[in-house]
Amino acid sequence: MVDTEALLLTLRLSSLCALLLLVATVPLAAWLVLGRSGWRPVAEAIAMVPLVLPPTVLGYYLLVLLGPRTALGRALTHVLGHPLAFSFAGLLIGSLLYSLPFALQPLVAGFSQVPRELLEAAALLGAGRLRVVWSVLLPLSRRAILGSVLLAFAHTVGEFGVVLMIGGDIPGATRTLSISLLDSVQSFDYAAANRTATLLLVASVAGLTALYSLRQRRSRSW
Repeated sequence: MVDTEALLLTLRLSSLCALLLLVATVPLAAWLVLGRSGWRPVAEAIAMVPLVLPPTVLGYYLLVLLGPRTALGRALTHVLGHPLAFSFAGLLIGSLLYSLPFALQPLVAGFSQVPRELLEAAALLGAGRLRVVWSVLLPLSRRAILGSVLLAFAHTVGEFGVVLMIGGDIPGATRTLSISLLDSVQSFDYAAANRTATLLLVASVAGLTALYSLRQRRSRSW
């Protein structure tokens, strides 16, 4: 059987990550598309760094930052009563940072396809920027929003390097399916490894199929 404890933890982590990233990336994507700030290229570059940065590097820096060697890490430990490193909360922070560009890109692409004339017409009718985003931009970008959630969820399910560095391998707390797969291989339990790998493969294909189906429907609607 597949490691049920690791499966449930992975689903919990992926769901929370996708939900929190949606809350964070919608305003960020709207600012990147609609804003005129000269800082936009810098902000977009920083947000996209996890696409090219090895996940172990990101996990290492988070491990150092959240550990007892830094003032931030000591302060968080004092407030929370435990270090964030090698905890589910630390695992969630690492997943949020690593999956950020995968949630942001579909939103930027979807928002960019909304005709500017509609946004300008709403502004001329007296709608403020927040009202324009809420009443015009978001309703016309429903598929992009759903695609962002799907991609963030699927990417978090398959994370390995970041979760290993910042979370370790603690059963019931930080052991995800990808870590469970590694454990099975290291213990030469190839039958369990094959079941876990198959589950991850099926989940990845299903997520991408849903994402490309949304993209195909969006292209037909335009």
